Amino acid sequence: MTVTLITGANKGIGFETARQLHEQGHVVYLGSRDAERGEKAAAALGVRYVQLDVTDDTSVRAALATIDAAEGRLDLLINNAGILADSAVDGPTALGAFDVNAVGVVRVTEAALPLLRRSATPAVVTVSSSMGSFWAVTNPDRPEYALPLTLYAASKAAATMLTVQYAKAYPGIRFNAVEPGATATDFTAAYGIGRPAEESAAVVARLATLVDGPTGTLQDENGPLPW
Repeated sequence: MTVTLITGANKGIGFETARQLHEQGHVVYLGSRDAERGEKAAAALGVRYVQLDVTDDTSVRAALATIDAAEGRLDLLINNAGILADSAVDGPTALGAFDVNAVGVVRVTEAALPLLRRSATPAVVTVSSSMGSFWAVTNPDRPEYALPLTLYAASKAAATMLTVQYAKAYPGIRFNAVEPGATATDFTAAYGIGRPAEESAAVVARLATLVDGPTGTLQDENGPLPW
């Protein structure tokens, strides 16, 4: 069975992705910063919980050590944890946005690499955003053009670039970034937009489970996305 770790998975797209992959037979480790919420979410799905705060190196190492001890490998990593960071455009908010949305990807991926190398079919999917696509945000025909999410957009552009660079550095592991689509979550409540989380999670799950799929791409539900 495929051993899968999903960060930030106690709600929203991460939670629904955990549900769908568990239903497909994956051994799912649901990562969550908050232990109470994470344990409750994992119990509701019948999956395994690991405390994982992507901004804390000790927490990340401990989570991967737990998976290592139980499974001896990791087949699929989904970097899902993220924040919108739309409260202000200043130094502290920028540091927070990049710490979760970009540096968090580095922390978890680096800790996971030894376990991924033990897999016969290792893959990493990072939930990024078309808001980090220069092509999308400069195109008047795209909805991203009118959304003023400076720090979110910049940090997601970094997450996509990390995906490309990791794909080049580790050709034996499939690395892809995904734009899951506008989703009705805590993120988008103020904007009144988005489809059900399970629909966007299906986009993530599809890319995560492709056999002999691409690497080093940003994709949405229609395939590769310019960025």
